[in-house]
Amino acid sequence: MKRLDELKAGVVGTGFIGAVHVDALRRLGIEVLGVVGSTPERAGAKGLAPAYDSFEAMLEDERVDVVHLTTPNHLHFPQAKQALVVGKHVVCEKPLTLTSLESAELVELAKTAGLVNCTNFNFRFYPLVQETRARVLAGDLGDVWSVHGGYLQDWLARPTDWNWRLEADKGGELRAVGDIGSHWMDLAQFVTSLRIVEVLADFATTIRVRRRPAGEVETFTSADGDARLDAPMSTEDLAHILLRFEGGARGSIVVSQVSFGRKNSLRIELDGSAESAAWDSESNEELWLGHRDRPNEILRRDPALLHPEAAARSHLPVAHTEGYAETFRELYRAVYADVARGEPADEPEYPTFRDGHVENVIGDALALSNSKQRRVEVPL
Repeated sequence: MKRLDELKAGVVGTGFIGAVHVDALRRLGIEVLGVVGSTPERAGAKGLAPAYDSFEAMLEDERVDVVHLTTPNHLHFPQAKQALVVGKHVVCEKPLTLTSLESAELVELAKTAGLVNCTNFNFRFYPLVQETRARVLAGDLGDVWSVHGGYLQDWLARPTDWNWRLEADKGGELRAVGDIGSHWMDLAQFVTSLRIVEVLADFATTIRVRRRPAGEVETFTSADGDARLDAPMSTEDLAHILLRFEGGARGSIVVSQVSFGRKNSLRIELDGSAESAAWDSESNEELWLGHRDRPNEILRRDPALLHPEAAARSHLPVAHTEGYAETFRELYRAVYADVARGEPADEPEYPTFRDGHVENVIGDALALSNSKQRRVEVPL
């Protein structure tokens, strides 16, 4: 068994999220041997780590224990498959693949190889998300009746906003739902321990034609002033979704990348037979607890007041803010504990390729529901 500081990583992709991966790994003491970008020159210019000449060169480096994939969605399947075949453990951004057939293949390949595999649903690792799950499992909320909320952003709210995710051949046929809706649905299933079994979806493409820049644009950056071309859109800007969970709980979610003023607001509220709980990623240090016969509460992130599993993911005293970057650190802390052992645990503490596949299967059901305008069962 290796120590954590003996493990080595390589990161593929040098955009916004690639830099977050590199930072989180270094904070754990894990050496990032190098990165891969669209070209070695562009990767080197980012200054994140030494640049490999190619993805193949990274795979040939026997020192690399884990490959992190932060590339555009259409590259996830071939790159994850290549990494698994040569014996590398893999952490992959969501969506795991563009289709459920591809994600099912990766699940089986990783299982056969006995390699650690992770789909990067980092929101699970906010301490107060862990606390919510612990309270549900402890019975504090009673029977969960209703799960509702949304994931709202505004970074694609104008016709001139552009990113590769708008291109269906790169981002997939589901855009807002696949990109951020998958986070919410994974989180809802995680905190309730209930599987989504039926969906009813209504998608909308509010900006039918966008003004695409002639050059490339990185995520969350502007291309104002560049030459532009008309680009008809086929993927959804927003979605309203009804859900049914196993056991009969109902759910609803609004997913939008065109909600002005909402920068990164994942909101989830659980109504149970004993109390309610609500959390918002834009106020991630607070958990609202709703009561009937006594005052409602605001629970601050305080390790001394949290369930042990939640306190274990919190490392600063109360009022010393922890945030988005820490969720990656704690996710990788769990992943690399298994890497150090050399194989996945029987019940990993982190989201695996199986969880990524589940979201793809739910996505298939949502797409069918939207096209047929009817309820669809999730075949899992």
